[in-house]
Amino acid sequence: MGILIFMRNLLLVLCLFLVLGFLYYSAWKLHLLRWEDTKYDRLGFLLKLDSRLLVELAAKYANFTEGVCKPGYASALMTTIFPKFSKPAPMFLDDSFRKWTRIRNFFPPFGIKGQDNLIKAILSATKEYRLTAALDSLSCRRCIIVGNGGVLANKSLGSKIDEYDVIVRLNSAPVKGFEKDVGSKTTMRITYPEGAIQKLEQYEKNSLFVLAGFKWQDFKWLKYVVYKEKVLPWREGSFHVRGKSISASDGFWKSVATHVPREPHEIRILNPYFIQEAAFTFIGLPFNNGLMGRGNIPTLGSVAVTMALHNCDEVAVAGFGYNMNSPSAPLHYYETIKMSAIKESWTHNIQREKEFLRKLVKSGVITDLTNGI
Repeated sequence: MGILIFMRNLLLVLCLFLVLGFLYYSAWKLHLLRWEDTKYDRLGFLLKLDSRLLVELAAKYANFTEGVCKPGYASALMTTIFPKFSKPAPMFLDDSFRKWTRIRNFFPPFGIKGQDNLIKAILSATKEYRLTAALDSLSCRRCIIVGNGGVLANKSLGSKIDEYDVIVRLNSAPVKGFEKDVGSKTTMRITYPEGAIQKLEQYEKNSLFVLAGFKWQDFKWLKYVVYKEKVLPWREGSFHVRGKSISASDGFWKSVATHVPREPHEIRILNPYFIQEAAFTFIGLPFNNGLMGRGNIPTLGSVAVTMALHNCDEVAVAGFGYNMNSPSAPLHYYETIKMSAIKESWTHNIQREKEFLRKLVKSGVITDLTNGI
């Protein structure tokens, strides 16, 4: 009888050990899985940006001669460091814009909700939705986004910048007089009303004018521009259209251009998906129910980079980055304002954007010609 009790107790102890062992093993496996999951950060970017995967991928393109375009290079690297990356996303809105579920349910700047009639009117006049025929025919495109940073000054990168197939410039940053450092060619200039060039002589010939619509008033302004409706200066921060005063209180925070020397077929609307993706997917800014809010608007530079990742085989930048450790350095390459003039932005999160762009540079997704990021 005592032996039976002893055997029963022994079996109970063994069962207990087996259960504990199983629980311990399960916990250990779960820990391993969680550890494996941590190879990506909270946004989904690879944590180890110099990983074997990237080295192997770069080796596949190693046989290309320097300066020769590498087909699919940027998107392949981007997919490696960010597996959720989905390449197809057209640069500009076309007449099928209503079918784009990614943008139709968001208000500007993250979508087109409420803008159907304005956009339809604009596109019916422009009738062009892509790049030039020559650029569209290229089997491989090398693109560069030229920022406005003072880091561009005295670098003599102009000829290097002009070698790229697609040269993107932002807002009103001038070219004339700065060709040695910033180049002389422009494929497109992306801007919003308040950032558009106001001096007609500063517009480059043979370049596309591309609107980045951050608010509904921007699309209304572009309609005036496309249809060449008479826009007369009114007062600081406002303009006058056919007897109606459009002022800063109507949504513009400074005076806007009253005329753009471009024909309708030279005007495009940037796909707002790039603003949405840059803000929420890549940079991780506050979603705020999909509405514009404090600190959730990406800069035009990050938006342009996002656009290029979807539409270019190789992507480079120049003139990006603010060095806050050098307050006396020039803020922009074309003026004397110092770095110390930067104030905390209500709309942007510069630190978050730096983190995003540094990931791209470190992994080789983009090339930073001025080493400012």
